[in-house]
Parts: sequence; structure tokens; C-alpha cells
Amino acid sequence: MKNNIQAQIFQQIKLRIGKQDSIGNALSEILHISPDAVYRRYRNETPLTASEIQKLCQYYDISFDKLADIGQGKALFDYPPLTTYDFSLESYLEGIRDRFLHLKSFTNPKITLAINNVQFFQLLNFPQLVRFRLFFWAKTHLQMEKYANQKFVHQKISSTTFDLGKEILQLYNQIPSVEIYDPELMRGFMRQIWYYYKAHLFEDPNYALFLCDRALLFVGHLKDQATLGKKFIFGTSAPAQGNDYQMYVNETINAEATFVYETQETSGLFITHNILNYLHTTDENYLNDTKKTLDKQLANSSLISEVNEKERNSYFHDLEKMIRSFRAKIESDLMME
Repeated sequence: MKNNIQAQIFQQIKLRIGKQDSIGNALSEILHISPDAVYRRYRNETPLTASEIQKLCQYYDISFDKLADIGQGKALFDYPPLTTYDFSLESYLEGIRDRFLHLKSFTNPKITLAINNVQFFQLLNFPQLVRFRLFFWAKTHLQMEKYANQKFVHQKISSTTFDLGKEILQLYNQIPSVEIYDPELMRGFMRQIWYYYKAHLFEDPNYALFLCDRALLFVGHLKDQATLGKKFIFGTSAPAQGNDYQMYVNETINAEATFVYETQETSGLFITHNILNYLHTTDENYLNDTKKTLDKQLANSSLISEVNEKERNSYFHDLEKMIRSFRAKIESDLMME
């Protein structure tokens, strides 16, 4: 085995272990060898055996195919299989929380986002909107059997769910972000509310108006953050330092939702998959191509956070007008019943 591949395996393991443990202690338990024997392999003095490679790749979820260079134009992705979801709001948020905690364990993380339809992390400021979003995904897009005969029912958000959402927001807010929005923000989400209303899939049809009102608060909170150039949780004050938020508007459409992260030690990206699921890769070539595309999107977009008040006001005015239009249709229809 080439020494560079062995070195890459240990590099990937170090990224996963972080500062929690030493290579020697962690791997001696997995490989059933002494810490000294681990460090001889770490220094490339002793080659890893095929069995040891298999154990390490399985334990730390490392793709050996990727390290062995599968060829130009090919990239390996990982994703959470749909069978792993129980479609509770709590389990879904736990997965996102764990991803952010891992990202925060690295040095100087920063993220670049291209938003398609909904900014999910910002949506967590309003858990009722998140709950509807996940219910729609499970029942209508994936047609999960247990949701077949259910209508959407208003339920109080549990304290565990609320705490998870708040934790994710705090982690997201602490990481500087550059985010690209487009004119279609929330339009698809509002169509989903309208669809459920017309299909009589709300137990209480008036709840559709409540969701519209929360959507208006969501857009207002985005505008407040863009005005200050700071991310903060709804109902709190913006911090004096940190939480930097650069918001751009792309006048055309963002074809997909993309999340690129960069740190001193590693970088990678997530892209949307099966509506709300995601694919993840750290493939260097794919990442570089994506970053070039995002750079071009940024060059053709307008910065509206802190500056360009006229463009910022116009953008959010149009968003609020669109949401109010859906709300008015629902309210008018309710009055006719």
C-alpha cells in the first residue's frame, strides 16, 4: 500500500477524533495492538495490514475507494439513508445538531450557502414552520404509510425539540456565513401551505393562517439580520461582535441548495437530495468545481446586508407581498365557507 494512502487514512482519523483522544489510545483498542505499534504505523514505519485497513475504514466511516483515487470525473458521497429516519422532529434535528458540533470542533469554520426555496437553519427560529415542513416531506413527498390517513394537527413543541432547535441556531449563528438568496425564497413553502389548505389536510383550516403569519415573522427576522449584518435568534438582540452574516440576492434562480464549509483542517459540502435529505462529500475536485460556481454566483449577485438599503427593502417587500397574497386567498376562502 502506498505510504500516502496510509497517511491519508490517519489524517481522516485525526479529523474524526479531534482533540477528544490520542491516535495511540483510540486505535490500540480498535486494532488490539499497543499504542507504540499504532505510532509505528502512524509514522509509516510499519504498513497497515488489509484487516487493519478494513477495521479502521469501517469504524471511522472512511471510504478507501476515495483514498485510492477512483478517477477524474467521479466523486464519492455519503448520505443518511431514509430508513434511518423515524421522522420525528427531534431525531431529524439531532442529526443536524451533530453535524454542526463536528464542524465547530475544527479551527475557524466558515460556511457559504446557496438557498433554494427555504433557509432551513433560519427557519428553526420558528419551530412550527419546521414541523409543517417535515410533515409535508414525510406524508406528501415520501408518502410514508404511517402518515397516510393523518391530517396536520397543531401540537405544542416539546421542550426537547425547542432546545435542539435553539442549540442548532446557536451553533449556526456562531459560524460566519455568506448566503445567496433568490426571488423564489419561500414561494414553494407557501404553495405547500395552500395545497394542504385546499386538500383539507389541516385538521383546523385556520392553522394555515397561523403558518402564514409565522412566515411573515420569518421574513421580517431575515430582514433584521440583513440590516445589521449579524445572525441572532428571533426575540433576542444582535451580538456586538461575531455572528457575521453576508446576504446576497441572485436575481435569477438558485437551482439547488448548497452548503460549503471550510476550516483550517478540512473542507467539504452538502447538497440537497430527495427534497430534505442531503449528500455530503469532501472530494477535492468536486468541491473546487462547486466553489468556482458559487464564486460566479456571488459575482453576479448583489450584497444587501448592511449596505444597499434600497435593494434590501425592495427584496423583502416583494417577499412579504407574496406571502400576504397567499394569506389573503386562504382568508377569503375561509370567509366563503
